[in-house]
Amino acid sequence: MFEKIKENYRVTLLIIICLLAAFALFSPTMAPEAGVGGEDADARQGVTNLQYGLDLAGGTRIQAPLIGMTADSVDFGGDSEADVPSNVADELEGIEETDVLARQEFEDEPGTVEVVNENVTEEEFAAAMDAAGYEYGDISTGVTQQTRKEAISVLEGKVNEAGLSGSTVREAGEFFIMVEVPGEGRQDVIDLIQERGSVRIDIYYQDDDGEYVTETAALTQDDFQTIGTAQQDDQSGPHVPVTVRSSVAPEFEQLLVDTGVAQAGGSTCRYEESPENTDPCLLLVVDDNVVNSFGMNPGLADSMRSGEWSQSPNFILTTGDFEDAQRVAVNLRAGALPAPLNIEAGTTSFISPTQGEEFRTNSLIVGIVAVFGVAGFVFLRYREPKVAAPMVVTALSEVFILLGFAAALGYPLDLAVIAGFIAVIGTGVDDLIIIADGVMAEGDVHSRKVFDSRFRKAFWVIGAAAATTIIAMSPLAILSLGDLRGFAIFTILGVLVGVLVTRPAYGDILRYLLTDK
Repeated sequence: MFEKIKENYRVTLLIIICLLAAFALFSPTMAPEAGVGGEDADARQGVTNLQYGLDLAGGTRIQAPLIGMTADSVDFGGDSEADVPSNVADELEGIEETDVLARQEFEDEPGTVEVVNENVTEEEFAAAMDAAGYEYGDISTGVTQQTRKEAISVLEGKVNEAGLSGSTVREAGEFFIMVEVPGEGRQDVIDLIQERGSVRIDIYYQDDDGEYVTETAALTQDDFQTIGTAQQDDQSGPHVPVTVRSSVAPEFEQLLVDTGVAQAGGSTCRYEESPENTDPCLLLVVDDNVVNSFGMNPGLADSMRSGEWSQSPNFILTTGDFEDAQRVAVNLRAGALPAPLNIEAGTTSFISPTQGEEFRTNSLIVGIVAVFGVAGFVFLRYREPKVAAPMVVTALSEVFILLGFAAALGYPLDLAVIAGFIAVIGTGVDDLIIIADGVMAEGDVHSRKVFDSRFRKAFWVIGAAAATTIIAMSPLAILSLGDLRGFAIFTILGVLVGVLVTRPAYGDILRYLLTDK
Protein backbone atom coordinates (compact mmCIF):
# COMPACT_ATOMS: atom_id res chain seq x y z
CA MET A 1 0.00 0.00 0.00
CA PHE A 2 2.75 2.41 0.99
CA GLU A 3 4.67 1.58 -2.20
CA LYS A 4 1.64 2.41 -4.35
CA ILE A 5 1.19 5.75 -2.57
CA LYS A 6 4.88 6.53 -3.01
CA GLU A 7 4.79 5.55 -6.68
CA ASN A 8 1.71 7.72 -7.33
CA TYR A 9 2.62 10.58 -5.01
CA ARG A 10 1.34 13.14 -7.52
CA VAL A 11 -2.20 11.81 -7.14
CA THR A 12 -1.78 11.89 -3.37
CA LEU A 13 -0.61 15.50 -3.59
CA LEU A 14 -3.67 16.39 -5.70
CA ILE A 15 -6.01 14.81 -3.13
CA ILE A 16 -4.33 16.66 -0.25
CA ILE A 17 -4.56 20.01 -2.05
CA CYS A 18 -8.23 19.38 -2.87
CA LEU A 19 -8.89 18.65 0.80
CA LEU A 20 -7.16 21.90 1.77
CA ALA A 21 -9.27 23.73 -0.81
CA ALA A 22 -12.42 22.15 0.66
CA PHE A 23 -11.33 23.32 4.13
CA ALA A 24 -10.82 26.88 2.87
CA LEU A 25 -14.18 26.82 1.09
CA PHE A 26 -16.42 25.30 3.75
CA SER A 27 -14.78 25.58 7.18
CA PRO A 28 -16.43 28.23 9.40
CA THR A 29 -12.98 28.96 10.84
CA MET A 30 -11.96 30.37 7.44
CA ALA A 31 -15.01 32.62 7.09
CA PRO A 32 -14.17 36.30 6.41
CA GLU A 33 -14.26 38.54 9.44
CA ALA A 34 -17.03 41.09 9.55
CA GLY A 35 -14.95 43.88 11.06
CA VAL A 36 -16.14 46.89 13.03
CA GLY A 37 -19.78 47.58 12.49
CA GLY A 38 -20.32 44.42 10.47
CA GLU A 39 -22.57 41.50 11.21
CA ASP A 40 -21.01 38.06 11.50
CA ALA A 41 -23.87 36.48 9.59
CA ASP A 42 -23.22 38.76 6.64
CA ALA A 43 -19.51 37.96 6.44
CA ARG A 44 -20.18 34.45 5.11
CA GLN A 45 -21.66 34.17 1.62
CA GLY A 46 -24.08 31.22 1.81
CA VAL A 47 -22.63 27.80 2.64
CA THR A 48 -19.15 28.66 1.35
CA ASN A 49 -16.52 31.17 2.44
CA LEU A 50 -16.43 32.74 -1.01
CA GLN A 51 -16.76 36.48 -1.27
CA TYR A 52 -18.39 38.07 -4.31
CA GLY A 53 -17.37 41.24 -6.06
CA LEU A 54 -19.61 43.99 -7.30
CA ASP A 55 -20.72 42.14 -10.44
CA LEU A 56 -22.05 39.12 -8.52
CA ALA A 57 -23.24 40.66 -5.25
CA GLY A 58 -24.55 44.05 -6.36
CA GLY A 59 -23.28 47.23 -4.77
CA THR A 60 -21.58 50.50 -5.56
CA ARG A 61 -18.58 51.44 -7.69
CA ILE A 62 -17.08 54.92 -7.29
CA GLN A 63 -14.25 56.29 -9.38
CA ALA A 64 -12.96 59.72 -8.42
CA PRO A 65 -9.75 61.78 -8.37
CA LEU A 66 -8.13 63.26 -5.27
CA ILE A 67 -8.42 67.01 -4.85
CA GLY A 68 -5.07 68.76 -5.00
CA MET A 69 -2.33 70.64 -6.82
CA THR A 70 1.39 69.85 -6.75
CA ALA A 71 4.42 72.09 -7.00
CA ASP A 72 7.45 70.06 -8.07
CA SER A 73 11.22 70.63 -7.82
CA VAL A 74 10.73 72.63 -4.63
CA ASP A 75 13.82 73.93 -2.83
CA PHE A 76 13.02 73.60 0.88
CA GLY A 77 15.88 75.95 1.74
CA GLY A 78 16.94 73.84 4.70
CA ASP A 79 13.44 73.67 6.22
CA SER A 80 12.11 70.30 7.33
CA GLU A 81 9.05 68.53 5.93
CA ALA A 82 7.22 69.50 9.10
CA ASP A 83 8.00 73.24 8.73
CA VAL A 84 7.11 73.70 5.06
CA PRO A 85 3.34 72.98 5.36
CA SER A 86 3.00 75.46 8.20
CA ASN A 87 4.88 78.18 6.31
CA VAL A 88 2.83 77.72 3.12
CA ALA A 89 -0.49 77.44 4.98
CA ASP A 90 0.21 80.75 6.76
CA GLU A 91 0.19 82.44 3.35
CA LEU A 92 -3.20 80.98 2.35
CA GLU A 93 -6.33 82.42 3.90
CA GLY A 94 -8.62 79.93 5.61
CA ILE A 95 -6.30 76.96 4.97
CA GLU A 96 -5.25 74.57 7.73
CA GLU A 97 -1.74 73.16 7.98
CA THR A 98 -3.20 69.70 7.30
CA ASP A 99 -4.25 70.93 3.83
CA VAL A 100 -0.60 71.27 2.78
CA LEU A 101 1.68 68.26 2.26
CA ALA A 102 5.45 68.47 1.84
CA ARG A 103 7.55 65.54 0.67
CA GLN A 104 11.31 65.29 0.28
CA GLU A 105 12.79 61.88 -0.47
CA PHE A 106 16.40 62.85 0.23
CA GLU A 107 17.80 65.76 2.23
CA ASP A 108 19.28 68.64 0.19
CA GLU A 109 17.33 67.48 -2.88
CA PRO A 110 14.23 69.12 -4.39
CA GLY A 111 10.88 67.96 -3.01
CA THR A 112 7.19 68.50 -3.68
CA VAL A 113 4.51 70.59 -2.01
CA GLU A 114 0.82 69.76 -2.39
CA VAL A 115 -2.25 71.78 -1.50
CA VAL A 116 -5.26 69.50 -1.07
CA ASN A 117 -8.07 72.03 -0.67
CA GLU A 118 -10.51 72.77 -3.46
CA ASN A 119 -10.85 76.43 -2.43
CA VAL A 120 -7.28 77.29 -3.43
CA THR A 121 -6.57 78.39 -7.01
CA GLU A 122 -3.32 77.80 -8.85
CA GLU A 123 -2.54 81.53 -8.71
CA GLU A 124 -3.06 81.61 -4.94
CA PHE A 125 -0.87 78.55 -4.51
CA ALA A 126 1.92 80.12 -6.57
CA ALA A 127 1.67 83.37 -4.62
CA ALA A 128 1.83 81.49 -1.31
CA MET A 129 4.94 79.58 -2.41
CA ASP A 130 6.59 82.85 -3.43
CA ALA A 131 5.59 84.57 -0.20
CA ALA A 132 6.92 81.65 1.86
CA GLY A 133 10.24 81.96 0.03
CA TYR A 134 10.33 78.55 -1.70
CA GLU A 135 11.62 78.19 -5.24
CA TYR A 136 9.79 75.62 -7.36
CA GLY A 137 9.43 74.30 -10.88
CA ASP A 138 5.89 73.81 -12.18
CA ILE A 139 2.47 73.64 -10.54
CA SER A 140 0.18 70.93 -11.91
CA THR A 141 -3.29 69.66 -11.09
CA GLY A 142 -3.33 66.40 -9.16
CA VAL A 143 -1.43 64.83 -6.28
CA THR A 144 1.74 62.76 -6.08
CA GLN A 145 1.93 58.98 -6.39
CA GLN A 146 2.81 58.71 -2.70
CA THR A 147 -0.33 60.61 -1.74
CA ARG A 148 -2.46 58.31 -3.89
CA LYS A 149 -0.90 55.25 -2.25
CA GLU A 150 -1.58 56.64 1.22
CA ALA A 151 -5.17 57.45 0.22
CA ILE A 152 -5.72 53.88 -1.04
CA SER A 153 -4.36 52.49 2.23
CA VAL A 154 -6.66 54.72 4.30
CA LEU A 155 -9.72 53.92 2.16
CA GLU A 156 -9.00 50.20 2.50
CA GLY A 157 -8.89 50.70 6.25
CA LYS A 158 -12.20 52.57 6.18
CA VAL A 159 -14.13 49.91 4.27
CA ASN A 160 -12.54 47.10 6.29
CA GLU A 161 -13.23 48.75 9.65
CA ALA A 162 -16.81 49.40 8.53
CA GLY A 163 -17.23 45.64 8.03
CA LEU A 164 -17.74 45.85 4.26
CA SER A 165 -16.23 42.48 3.28
CA GLY A 166 -15.34 41.86 -0.35
CA SER A 167 -14.58 45.53 -1.02
CA THR A 168 -11.67 46.60 -3.21
CA VAL A 169 -9.78 49.88 -3.51
CA ARG A 170 -7.31 50.44 -6.34
CA GLU A 171 -5.84 52.98 -8.72
CA ALA A 172 -7.69 53.49 -11.99
CA GLY A 173 -5.38 55.20 -14.43
CA GLU A 174 -3.00 57.98 -13.43
CA PHE A 175 -5.32 60.19 -11.39
CA PHE A 176 -8.37 58.20 -10.32
CA ILE A 177 -9.04 55.89 -7.38
CA MET A 178 -11.72 53.21 -7.73
CA VAL A 179 -13.68 51.93 -4.75
CA GLU A 180 -15.99 48.92 -5.12
CA VAL A 181 -18.24 47.95 -2.22
CA PRO A 182 -20.56 44.96 -2.74
CA GLY A 183 -24.02 45.01 -1.20
CA GLU A 184 -24.04 48.71 -0.21
CA GLY A 185 -26.04 51.63 -1.56
CA ARG A 186 -24.45 54.56 -3.38
CA GLN A 187 -25.04 57.22 -0.72
CA ASP A 188 -23.83 55.03 2.15
CA VAL A 189 -20.52 54.45 0.38
CA ILE A 190 -20.15 58.13 -0.51
CA ASP A 191 -20.77 59.11 3.11
CA LEU A 192 -18.08 56.69 4.24
CA ILE A 193 -15.29 57.60 1.82
CA GLN A 194 -15.96 61.22 0.94
CA GLU A 195 -15.17 62.66 4.35
CA ARG A 196 -11.50 63.35 5.03
CA GLY A 197 -11.71 61.37 8.27
CA SER A 198 -9.51 63.57 10.46
CA VAL A 199 -10.32 63.33 14.19
CA ARG A 200 -8.86 65.55 16.90
CA ILE A 201 -9.54 66.84 20.39
CA ASP A 202 -9.65 70.63 20.89
CA ILE A 203 -9.88 72.51 24.19
CA TYR A 204 -12.30 75.42 24.51
CA TYR A 205 -11.60 77.70 27.49
CA GLN A 206 -11.23 81.28 28.75
CA ASP A 207 -7.78 82.86 28.63
CA ASP A 208 -6.36 85.28 31.19
CA ASP A 209 -8.24 88.16 29.53
CA GLY A 210 -11.57 86.40 29.89
CA GLU A 211 -11.85 85.70 26.17
CA TYR A 212 -12.92 82.27 24.97
CA VAL A 213 -10.21 80.67 22.85
CA THR A 214 -9.62 77.23 21.31
CA GLU A 215 -6.49 75.16 21.79
CA THR A 216 -6.50 73.29 18.49
CA ALA A 217 -5.36 69.67 18.20
CA ALA A 218 -4.60 69.05 21.85
CA LEU A 219 -4.82 65.41 20.76
CA THR A 220 -4.56 64.14 17.19
CA GLN A 221 -5.09 60.72 15.66
CA ASP A 222 -1.43 59.84 16.08
CA ASP A 223 -1.68 60.43 19.85
CA PHE A 224 -4.01 57.48 20.45
CA GLN A 225 -2.42 54.14 21.25
CA THR A 226 -5.55 51.97 21.21
CA ILE A 227 -9.06 52.63 19.92
CA GLY A 228 -11.97 50.49 21.07
CA THR A 229 -15.12 49.73 19.13
CA ALA A 230 -18.17 51.95 19.28
CA GLN A 231 -20.30 51.13 22.33
CA GLN A 232 -23.52 52.32 23.93
CA ASP A 233 -24.85 51.94 27.45
CA ASP A 234 -27.33 53.72 29.72
CA GLN A 235 -24.66 55.40 31.82
CA SER A 236 -22.25 56.79 29.20
CA GLY A 237 -24.40 56.76 26.06
CA PRO A 238 -22.72 56.18 22.69
CA HIS A 239 -18.95 56.36 23.07
CA VAL A 240 -15.56 55.07 21.95
CA PRO A 241 -13.01 53.99 24.62
CA VAL A 242 -9.46 55.11 23.82
CA THR A 243 -5.99 55.01 25.33
CA VAL A 244 -3.58 57.92 24.91
CA ARG A 245 0.07 57.21 24.18
CA SER A 246 2.21 57.34 27.31
CA SER A 247 4.62 59.74 25.59
CA VAL A 248 1.99 62.48 25.22
CA ALA A 249 -0.27 61.70 28.21
CA PRO A 250 1.61 63.85 30.81
CA GLU A 251 1.63 66.89 28.51
CA PHE A 252 -2.08 66.50 27.71
CA GLU A 253 -2.89 65.99 31.38
CA GLN A 254 -1.08 69.20 32.36
CA LEU A 255 -2.78 71.11 29.54
CA LEU A 256 -6.21 70.10 30.85
CA VAL A 257 -5.24 71.27 34.33
CA ASP A 258 -3.85 74.59 33.04
CA THR A 259 -6.91 75.35 30.89
CA GLY A 260 -9.36 74.49 33.65
CA VAL A 261 -11.02 71.46 32.09
CA ALA A 262 -9.62 69.37 34.97
CA GLN A 263 -10.50 71.94 37.63
CA ALA A 264 -11.29 70.92 41.18
CA GLY A 265 -14.79 69.44 41.24
CA GLY A 266 -14.77 68.84 37.48
CA SER A 267 -16.24 70.98 34.72
CA THR A 268 -19.71 71.27 33.18
CA CYS A 269 -19.67 71.93 29.45
CA ARG A 270 -22.45 74.08 27.94
CA TYR A 271 -20.70 74.70 24.64
CA GLU A 272 -23.69 73.86 22.44
CA GLU A 273 -26.24 75.79 24.51
CA SER A 274 -24.20 78.78 25.63
CA PRO A 275 -20.66 78.98 24.22
CA GLU A 276 -20.06 82.33 25.91
CA ASN A 277 -21.10 81.07 29.33
CA THR A 278 -19.59 77.67 29.98
CA ASP A 279 -16.88 75.91 31.88
CA PRO A 280 -13.87 74.79 29.80
CA CYS A 281 -14.76 71.99 27.37
CA LEU A 282 -13.19 69.22 25.37
CA LEU A 283 -14.36 69.34 21.73
CA LEU A 284 -14.47 66.23 19.58
CA VAL A 285 -13.80 67.48 16.04
CA VAL A 286 -14.25 65.36 12.89
CA ASP A 287 -13.29 66.94 9.57
CA ASP A 288 -13.22 70.38 11.22
CA ASN A 289 -16.80 69.95 12.50
CA VAL A 290 -17.53 69.72 16.23
CA VAL A 291 -19.53 66.52 16.70
CA ASN A 292 -19.65 66.68 20.50
CA SER A 293 -18.47 68.69 23.47
CA PHE A 294 -18.03 67.50 27.03
CA GLY A 295 -16.64 68.53 30.39
CA MET A 296 -15.05 66.32 33.01
CA ASN A 297 -16.43 64.49 36.03
CA PRO A 298 -14.87 65.22 39.45
CA GLY A 299 -13.18 61.82 39.80
CA LEU A 300 -11.34 62.07 36.49
CA ALA A 301 -10.44 65.70 37.15
CA ASP A 302 -8.93 64.83 40.54
CA SER A 303 -6.87 61.99 39.04
CA MET A 304 -5.48 64.42 36.47
CA ARG A 305 -4.69 67.06 39.05
CA SER A 306 -2.79 64.48 41.12
CA GLY A 307 -0.94 63.11 38.06
CA GLU A 308 -2.40 59.63 38.43
CA TRP A 309 -4.30 59.64 35.13
CA SER A 310 -1.15 59.79 32.97
CA GLN A 311 -0.02 56.51 34.54
CA SER A 312 -3.01 54.79 32.90
CA PRO A 313 -4.27 57.30 30.28
CA ASN A 314 -7.68 55.85 29.39
CA PHE A 315 -10.90 57.76 28.77
CA ILE A 316 -13.95 57.69 26.49
CA LEU A 317 -14.98 59.88 23.58
CA THR A 318 -18.72 60.38 23.89
CA THR A 319 -20.87 61.29 20.89
CA GLY A 320 -24.42 62.42 20.24
CA ASP A 321 -25.57 59.16 18.67
CA PHE A 322 -24.25 55.68 17.94
CA GLU A 323 -23.66 56.40 14.23
CA ASP A 324 -21.27 59.22 15.19
CA ALA A 325 -19.49 56.85 17.58
CA GLN A 326 -19.03 54.32 14.77
CA ARG A 327 -17.82 57.07 12.48
CA VAL A 328 -15.25 58.25 15.04
CA ALA A 329 -14.01 54.69 15.67
CA VAL A 330 -13.64 53.97 11.94
CA ASN A 331 -11.79 57.23 11.27
CA LEU A 332 -9.46 56.81 14.23
CA ARG A 333 -8.58 53.28 13.21
CA ALA A 334 -8.20 53.94 9.48
CA GLY A 335 -6.56 57.36 9.77
CA ALA A 336 -7.24 60.53 7.82
CA LEU A 337 -7.16 60.74 4.04
CA PRO A 338 -4.15 62.76 2.91
CA ALA A 339 -6.43 64.45 0.37
CA PRO A 340 -10.22 64.47 -0.09
CA LEU A 341 -11.93 62.71 -2.99
CA ASN A 342 -13.65 64.80 -5.64
CA ILE A 343 -16.79 62.70 -6.04
CA GLU A 344 -18.42 65.25 -8.37
CA ALA A 345 -15.54 64.99 -10.85
CA GLY A 346 -15.78 61.20 -10.93
CA THR A 347 -18.39 58.59 -11.73
CA THR A 348 -20.59 56.38 -9.57
CA SER A 349 -22.58 53.30 -10.50
CA PHE A 350 -24.86 50.96 -8.61
CA ILE A 351 -25.82 47.35 -9.29
CA SER A 352 -28.82 46.11 -7.37
CA PRO A 353 -28.45 42.93 -5.27
CA THR A 354 -31.17 41.33 -7.40
CA GLN A 355 -29.17 41.94 -10.56
CA GLY A 356 -26.03 40.64 -8.84
CA GLU A 357 -27.85 37.44 -7.87
CA GLU A 358 -28.99 37.06 -11.49
CA PHE A 359 -25.37 37.40 -12.63
CA ARG A 360 -24.34 34.68 -10.14
CA THR A 361 -27.02 32.34 -11.47
CA ASN A 362 -26.03 33.00 -15.08
CA SER A 363 -22.35 32.47 -14.24
CA LEU A 364 -23.19 29.12 -12.66
CA ILE A 365 -25.19 28.11 -15.76
CA VAL A 366 -22.33 29.12 -18.06
CA GLY A 367 -19.88 27.13 -15.93
CA ILE A 368 -22.09 24.02 -16.03
CA VAL A 369 -22.53 24.36 -19.81
CA ALA A 370 -18.76 24.69 -20.23
CA VAL A 371 -18.14 21.58 -18.11
CA PHE A 372 -20.68 19.45 -19.96
CA GLY A 373 -19.47 20.77 -23.31
CA VAL A 374 -15.89 19.83 -22.51
CA ALA A 375 -16.94 16.44 -21.10
CA GLY A 376 -19.03 15.66 -24.19
CA PHE A 377 -16.21 16.54 -26.56
CA VAL A 378 -13.69 14.46 -24.60
CA PHE A 379 -15.92 11.37 -24.62
CA LEU A 380 -16.60 11.78 -28.35
CA ARG A 381 -12.89 12.17 -28.99
CA TYR A 382 -11.68 9.08 -27.15
CA ARG A 383 -14.74 6.87 -26.60
CA GLU A 384 -12.69 5.37 -23.80
CA PRO A 385 -14.07 6.08 -20.29
CA LYS A 386 -10.82 5.20 -18.52
CA VAL A 387 -9.06 7.96 -20.51
CA ALA A 388 -11.81 10.57 -20.68
CA ALA A 389 -13.36 10.34 -17.21
CA PRO A 390 -10.12 11.07 -15.29
CA MET A 391 -9.49 13.92 -17.73
CA VAL A 392 -12.76 15.67 -16.86
CA VAL A 393 -12.38 15.03 -13.12
CA THR A 394 -8.81 16.33 -13.15
CA ALA A 395 -9.81 19.47 -15.05
CA LEU A 396 -12.64 20.18 -12.62
CA SER A 397 -10.28 19.71 -9.68
CA GLU A 398 -8.29 22.70 -10.97
CA VAL A 399 -11.35 24.91 -10.70
CA PHE A 400 -12.10 23.55 -7.23
CA ILE A 401 -8.55 24.32 -6.10
CA LEU A 402 -8.79 27.85 -7.52
CA LEU A 403 -12.04 28.41 -5.63
CA GLY A 404 -10.18 27.31 -2.50
CA PHE A 405 -7.45 29.86 -3.26
CA ALA A 406 -10.07 32.58 -3.68
CA ALA A 407 -11.71 31.67 -0.36
CA ALA A 408 -8.39 31.47 1.50
CA LEU A 409 -7.17 34.80 0.11
CA GLY A 410 -10.53 36.52 0.52
CA TYR A 411 -10.41 37.50 -3.16
CA PRO A 412 -13.89 38.60 -4.31
CA LEU A 413 -15.23 36.73 -7.32
CA ASP A 414 -16.46 38.82 -10.23
CA LEU A 415 -17.29 38.19 -13.88
CA ALA A 416 -13.64 38.57 -14.92
CA VAL A 417 -12.56 35.90 -12.42
CA ILE A 418 -15.33 33.58 -13.64
CA ALA A 419 -14.04 34.12 -17.18
CA GLY A 420 -10.60 33.12 -15.89
CA PHE A 421 -12.05 29.90 -14.45
CA ILE A 422 -13.65 29.05 -17.80
CA ALA A 423 -10.34 29.76 -19.56
CA VAL A 424 -8.61 27.43 -17.08
CA ILE A 425 -11.09 24.64 -17.92
CA GLY A 426 -10.40 25.08 -21.64
CA THR A 427 -6.61 25.31 -21.46
CA GLY A 428 -6.49 22.55 -18.85
CA VAL A 429 -8.37 20.09 -21.02
CA ASP A 430 -6.19 21.10 -23.99
CA ASP A 431 -3.11 20.09 -22.01
CA LEU A 432 -4.69 16.85 -20.85
CA ILE A 433 -5.56 15.99 -24.47
CA ILE A 434 -1.92 16.62 -25.41
CA ILE A 435 -0.89 14.17 -22.70
CA ALA A 436 -3.44 11.52 -23.77
CA ASP A 437 -2.57 11.85 -27.46
CA GLY A 438 1.14 11.86 -26.68
CA VAL A 439 1.11 8.58 -24.78
CA MET A 440 -1.41 6.85 -27.10
CA ALA A 441 -0.23 8.21 -30.44
CA GLU A 442 1.63 5.06 -31.42
CA GLY A 443 -1.00 2.62 -30.27
CA ASP A 444 -1.64 1.01 -26.91
CA VAL A 445 1.10 1.33 -24.35
CA HIS A 446 1.69 -1.43 -21.84
CA SER A 447 5.19 -0.70 -20.56
CA ARG A 448 5.55 1.90 -17.85
CA LYS A 449 9.00 2.78 -19.16
CA VAL A 450 7.58 3.57 -22.59
CA PHE A 451 4.70 5.49 -21.00
CA ASP A 452 7.08 7.64 -18.94
CA SER A 453 9.16 8.45 -22.02
CA ARG A 454 6.12 9.56 -24.03
CA PHE A 455 4.70 11.46 -21.07
CA ARG A 456 7.91 13.47 -20.62
CA LYS A 457 7.86 14.53 -24.28
CA ALA A 458 4.24 15.66 -23.99
CA PHE A 459 4.92 17.44 -20.71
CA TRP A 460 7.69 19.53 -22.27
CA VAL A 461 5.14 20.88 -24.77
CA ILE A 462 2.73 21.68 -21.94
CA GLY A 463 5.46 23.37 -19.90
CA ALA A 464 6.46 25.60 -22.82
CA ALA A 465 2.82 26.57 -23.43
CA ALA A 466 2.35 27.33 -19.73
CA ALA A 467 5.44 29.55 -19.64
CA THR A 468 4.14 31.47 -22.66
CA THR A 469 0.74 31.98 -20.99
CA ILE A 470 2.32 33.18 -17.74
CA ILE A 471 4.58 35.65 -19.56
CA ALA A 472 1.67 36.98 -21.62
CA MET A 473 -0.63 37.37 -18.59
CA SER A 474 1.94 38.82 -16.16
CA PRO A 475 1.60 42.47 -17.30
CA LEU A 476 -2.18 42.26 -16.87
CA ALA A 477 -1.75 40.82 -13.36
CA ILE A 478 0.73 43.51 -12.30
CA LEU A 479 -0.70 46.65 -13.88
CA SER A 480 -3.83 48.38 -12.55
CA LEU A 481 -6.12 47.49 -15.45
CA GLY A 482 -9.35 47.00 -13.56
CA ASP A 483 -11.21 43.73 -14.01
CA LEU A 484 -8.55 42.35 -16.35
CA ARG A 485 -6.25 41.95 -13.36
CA GLY A 486 -8.49 39.34 -11.69
CA PHE A 487 -8.79 37.45 -14.98
CA ALA A 488 -5.01 37.38 -15.38
CA ILE A 489 -4.27 36.42 -11.77
CA PHE A 490 -6.55 33.39 -11.76
CA THR A 491 -5.49 32.32 -15.24
CA ILE A 492 -1.86 32.30 -14.06
CA LEU A 493 -2.81 30.46 -10.87
CA GLY A 494 -4.72 27.91 -12.94
CA VAL A 495 -1.74 27.35 -15.21
CA LEU A 496 0.61 26.90 -12.23
CA VAL A 497 -1.77 24.48 -10.48
CA GLY A 498 -2.11 22.54 -13.71
CA VAL A 499 1.61 22.24 -14.46
CA LEU A 500 2.68 21.55 -10.89
CA VAL A 501 -0.21 19.40 -9.64
CA THR A 502 -3.05 18.28 -11.92
CA ARG A 503 -1.21 17.43 -15.18
CA PRO A 504 1.37 15.21 -13.40
CA ALA A 505 -1.46 13.61 -11.38
CA TYR A 506 -3.36 12.84 -14.59
CA GLY A 507 -0.19 11.25 -15.95
CA ASP A 508 0.01 8.96 -12.91
CA ILE A 509 -3.65 8.01 -13.32
CA LEU A 510 -3.20 7.19 -17.02
CA ARG A 511 -0.07 5.16 -16.29
CA TYR A 512 -1.97 3.12 -13.71
CA LEU A 513 -4.91 2.52 -16.06
CA LEU A 514 -3.04 1.88 -19.32
CA THR A 515 0.07 -0.06 -18.32
CA ASP A 516 0.50 -3.47 -16.80
CA LYS A 517 4.26 -3.79 -16.35
